[in-house]
Amino acid sequence: MVLVHGAFADSSSWNGVIKRLQRDGYPVVAAANPLRGLHTDAEYLRAVLAGVTGPIVLAGHSYGGSVMSEAADGDADVKALVYVASFAPEKGESTSALAAKFPGGQLGEALNQVPVTVPGAGTGTDLYIKQDQFRRVFAADVPRQETVLMAATQRPITSAALDEKATRTAWKSIRSWFLITRQDLAIPADSMRFMAKRAKSRVVEIDASHAVTVSEPKAVADMIVDAARTTTR
Repeated sequence: MVLVHGAFADSSSWNGVIKRLQRDGYPVVAAANPLRGLHTDAEYLRAVLAGVTGPIVLAGHSYGGSVMSEAADGDADVKALVYVASFAPEKGESTSALAAKFPGGQLGEALNQVPVTVPGAGTGTDLYIKQDQFRRVFAADVPRQETVLMAATQRPITSAALDEKATRTAWKSIRSWFLITRQDLAIPADSMRFMAKRAKSRVVEIDASHAVTVSEPKAVADMIVDAARTTTR
C-alpha cells in the first residue's frame, strides 16, 4: 500500500489507517507529498512507486488524489486507486477548479496566504488554514485537542499546485474506489460524486469531515483492503 496525504496535513494523518493495514499484514508506505506543484509532486511520487516491489494499491487523500492520478498513469504495478475525500481530475482540470465546481466548500475563506520562494519556480504563495478555523472547515469530527495539534503542524500547499492543470488521468485505466465524505466543508460532496461517477469508481459514502483518515480510520482502511482483495489476489 502507498498512501498520499493532501494539503494542510502530513503522513501522520494516515497513522490510524496504517495501524489497521499493518495489523492485517499489509506493508505500507506513507509518502511525504511535497505540496509544491502538481507535476513535481507527481514526479516525486513516481520515484516512491518505483521503489516499491510488487502490486500496489495507491490511496490519496484530498489533493493527494490529484497527485496520484497524475503519477500512476501508465504504471503497471498500480492495481487500484483509492480516492479518500479526494480529487480525480480530468486532463486540463485543476484541483482548485474541481473544489469550486459545486457549492458548499468553505475552505477558501479560511485560508492565510504567505509569500514564499519556490526552488526553481521563483516566488509564490503558500496557503495555510487559519488555526482558529482549522477544526470547523477541515476536521469537525476530530477531538478538539487533536485538531489543535493538527492546525499547528499543518503542511502548507502552494496556490500554484492547486491551480496546475492535470495532464494525465490514471483513473481511466486503473480501477478506482471513492470514499465520499458527506459533512466535508473542504470538498463539496457533490464534487466528489461527480468525479466518482465519471471515473466509474466503487463508491462508499460516510458522514465524516474532510479529515476522515483521522476521524474514521477503520472506514478508510476497509476501503483500501477491499481494493487490495479485489485487484491483487
